[in-house]
Amino acid sequence: MNNEDTICAIATARGGAIGTIRVSGNDAITITDKIFHPADKKYPSLHEREAYTITFGHIKNGNGETIDDVLVSIFRAPHSYTGEDSTEISCHGSDYILQQVTQLLIDNGCRQAEPGEFTKRAFLNGKMDLSQAEAVADLIASTSAATHRMAINQMRGAFSHELSTLRGKLLRLTSLMELELDFSDHEELEFADRTELKDIAVQIETAISRLASSFSLGNAIKRGIPVAIIGETNAGKSTLLNALVGEDRAIVSDIHGTTRDVIEDTVNIGGTTFRFIDTAGIRDTSDTIERIGIERTFKKISQADIVIWMLDATDKYARITEISEKIIPLCKDKQLILAYNKTDMTHQPLRMPIDKLPPQTQEIDISAKYGTNIGKLKQMLVTSAGIPEISQGDTIITNVRHYEALTLAHDAINRVIQGLNNGLPSDLVSQDLRDCLHHLAEITGGEITSEETLQNIFKHFCVGK
Repeated sequence: MNNEDTICAIATARGGAIGTIRVSGNDAITITDKIFHPADKKYPSLHEREAYTITFGHIKNGNGETIDDVLVSIFRAPHSYTGEDSTEISCHGSDYILQQVTQLLIDNGCRQAEPGEFTKRAFLNGKMDLSQAEAVADLIASTSAATHRMAINQMRGAFSHELSTLRGKLLRLTSLMELELDFSDHEELEFADRTELKDIAVQIETAISRLASSFSLGNAIKRGIPVAIIGETNAGKSTLLNALVGEDRAIVSDIHGTTRDVIEDTVNIGGTTFRFIDTAGIRDTSDTIERIGIERTFKKISQADIVIWMLDATDKYARITEISEKIIPLCKDKQLILAYNKTDMTHQPLRMPIDKLPPQTQEIDISAKYGTNIGKLKQMLVTSAGIPEISQGDTIITNVRHYEALTLAHDAINRVIQGLNNGLPSDLVSQDLRDCLHHLAEITGGEITSEETLQNIFKHFCVGK
């Protein structure tokens, strides 16, 4: 990839009324000028237009035929998304028009941008650090108010600001200890008070620990709160899944053992994304495939944050005691919702003995088939998820790479604290401080120079970003 090339790409999704093509690089304005003809003859060239202006005109091919009437926006370096000269061509959203305009740009000197190349250039040109660049992809992929707020906070630099503050404290510690090393021949000199150093190190450890601990919440919000729907065969699990997601995702049948594998789908409820997992019905069976599905059911219980245990309220022969002995221990630290299904079909519904239920258990009567109390169940799920309100400026980690770097930084700062407690020499403590600085710098890209590493991060972006 040549970062000196002028690049172009369609930046909008297919099927819209309006389409946008982005151009960035040293020759962005010149190349756009070659195919664009302003309607206002007072400004025959885009070079004569000021930055942050929009010009109406026509895109014409080499034969002088008009491809479309368009608007061209101009951005001049360094005040653009990429930090380079840039233009954005807004035309009608026809696939044909967008492809024709893109081809004209390429014929006149542009190169088709690779996935994420615009954001990569923004990073390389100092418009954002690496954590902010990665937040752009999260913002595009956001599906709920919570994921949107987390991404926008990170993109605006909330995480970067916290890391910068930590880096400043670490640099002060490192500088004081390195200074001692420079004067190591003078044993009587001590530039850094060990008690003060330890206090600062503990502050840093607390901050890094808080950031790393937020990953479990951030990951759950980003991927969806995992909810396992379990129960015996024909309890109505698949019917409930279909009711929750609003479509027929799972096969519903009176035949026992219809669901033999795990079925997953996500739905946004009250601004929170839930990842529902419909599992194989629990029963004794000689069918090898079904038995494997049941084994997976118990694995999914252990992976879920919330468990909906479906009970057929009309089934007087339900194996409650036998099944509860397997399920209850797995739900000890989880939110358990006991859903009595088909209560509209009986005057004496089946009930679970209260003494067998964990204290955090909630109960609800529903009809998955007719939608009775499904709205109430959804509200119960939102309450059980316990997602806190995310405010502007809150930092919650959602990226695995960031979490791994924070974990390594946390290990390093703990070694610093242990070294200070044990009176280790300054050179050994300084090495652990440098390790901590290095791992924090990996998050923002301060010490990343490997093209392969950058390429791996930005290749997951969509073309046009």
